[in-house]
Amino acid sequence: MPSNEQRRAAAKRKLERQLANRAERARKRKQLTIAGSALGVVVVIAAVTGVYFLTRGGDNADTTAQNSASQTPDASLSSTPGAAPPPPPAAKPASVNCTYRDSAEPAAKPVQKPRTDGIETGAGNSSLSISVDSNQGPMGLTLNNAESPCTVNSFASLAGQGYFDGTNCHRLTQGEGLKVLQCGDPTGTGSGGPGYEFDNEYPTDQYAPNDPALQQPISYQRGVLAMANAGPGTNGSQFFIVYGNSMLPPNYTIFGTVDEGGLATLDKIAGQGQDESNGPGDGKPTQPVTLNSVRID
Repeated sequence: MPSNEQRRAAAKRKLERQLANRAERARKRKQLTIAGSALGVVVVIAAVTGVYFLTRGGDNADTTAQNSASQTPDASLSSTPGAAPPPPPAAKPASVNCTYRDSAEPAAKPVQKPRTDGIETGAGNSSLSISVDSNQGPMGLTLNNAESPCTVNSFASLAGQGYFDGTNCHRLTQGEGLKVLQCGDPTGTGSGGPGYEFDNEYPTDQYAPNDPALQQPISYQRGVLAMANAGPGTNGSQFFIVYGNSMLPPNYTIFGTVDEGGLATLDKIAGQGQDESNGPGDGKPTQPVTLNSVRID
């Protein structure tokens, strides 16, 4: 019969194993939480690969968690049944005030914070046109002030300061349920940002904070422009463009679309593949993708 000392030793060993297992589970959960950053892009990929939280970090969100990109130009939602569309946006006031908080990491490139007061959402100013010149071809973006005014305000501010100029898109994903190119980090690592962060907008703001639906994938359609992040309220500069219909939880702010010429450029990039440096179907574009300039029209 074991002595009290032996029982205490056995209990101690059991507790140590439990603590080690908990630490390992926590580490894995952290790795799965991503763009970004910013990355940190990270991300739920349909049915198996589970690259869930886009990066924004991702936006490389973890490298894998922060970045969220996937690839396959003509993928259709028929391959990802059950994906609901984003909910219809609720009307916003004519103008809003935005909050841009200092982030834990310093800016990857010197930049000023955007203005915060009286950001217009409509009344003849519901969209903003952006021209992207890349080494792989042009991309025209239309930003949606009406649905995501603080995100558009930040992106326009960064573009106006030349923040994106000369930067490389660091992530391309080629998964059955996630097809995106992720950009916006001057360091090209998936961990860089502008030195500030801000809250999610559409479609996240259409749900209550603890709504279980925030964990259920919806369809991010081909042509959508969205922010990568490393969790709620961590948007920075990393963004991703969807070139094939994808499934993601509604935790990535949709703030615009890319035009047909831009989609052709994205198809070309996707066709050149990626190096799988973040895992199967997820890595840096095989051919470098450099944003020579990002300009407000």
